[in-house]
Amino acid sequence: MAQVELRHLRYLLAVAEQGNFTRAAEELHISQPTLSQQIKQLEKTLGVQLLDRSGRTVRLTDAGAVYTDRARRALRDLAAAERAVHDVQDLSRGHLRLGVTPTFTAYLVGPLAAELHSRHPGIDLTLTEATQDRIEAALLADDLDLGIAFAGDHLPGLAGTPLFTETLALVAGTERARAMPDPLPVKALKDKQLALLTGDFATRGHIDEYFARHRGTPRISVEANSIQALTEIVQRTDLVTVLPDALTHDHPHLAPVPLDPPLPTRTVTLLHREGAYQSVAAHAFTRITRDLVRSRGYTLPR
Repeated sequence: MAQVELRHLRYLLAVAEQGNFTRAAEELHISQPTLSQQIKQLEKTLGVQLLDRSGRTVRLTDAGAVYTDRARRALRDLAAAERAVHDVQDLSRGHLRLGVTPTFTAYLVGPLAAELHSRHPGIDLTLTEATQDRIEAALLADDLDLGIAFAGDHLPGLAGTPLFTETLALVAGTERARAMPDPLPVKALKDKQLALLTGDFATRGHIDEYFARHRGTPRISVEANSIQALTEIVQRTDLVTVLPDALTHDHPHLAPVPLDPPLPTRTVTLLHREGAYQSVAAHAFTRITRDLVRSRGYTLPR
């Protein structure tokens, strides 16, 4: 009796994801007849039809849906097992897959990557910037080892370690910031022109809620989907923005201005999949992150 091999699982998943034999064969770099023959061999081995080929799009049968779900888990667990086997305890080599939400690339990722490289130059880092929902999905799919995001209602199967409390603040050029009251009443912003992140950032949602709650009506002159763009604009103009106050740590030409009432805070969290194998590289990165948070004096969560 023929045996199910790993390639059969990968072939089936590719067809299921593409919904088309031609595109799946191109992705796998094999011919379409070979792919079709291998899938038929898998179905013969299992004694059940896995794919419905009757329509314009190839679809999974009920049995195929159940089988691919288990096959996906099996391949994920196998990949984790391979990483565990190749994990080097002395950290002379290793690989870490990290996902972060966009604001952290502005002030946290650089120092963390520098410290990781300084302490453990043999560890390779793959960094992905994405929204929190995509990071959580990638963690569950074992496409990421760790994620830096915010505390809240996470997808089932994820666990988080609180790192620090991120505080939003009005951010201005240093000279302009010195001329402002500390703290600045929110009503005083009605005479200010702001440059803010666009609405597809979660941070912008918190900012809008704050202004609505406290009846602040600043004029938003610039919207940008890049934090780097905002910092460049604020440094070179009399505009002000709202960003995490920690961002000014590495920007000597920017300074935070606290508002009254204070802007909202959020708990920054290191996310991982519950029960997943944690490599030595992941443990080392967790230690580095905690050390950096303490050394920079970030507010620890309660």
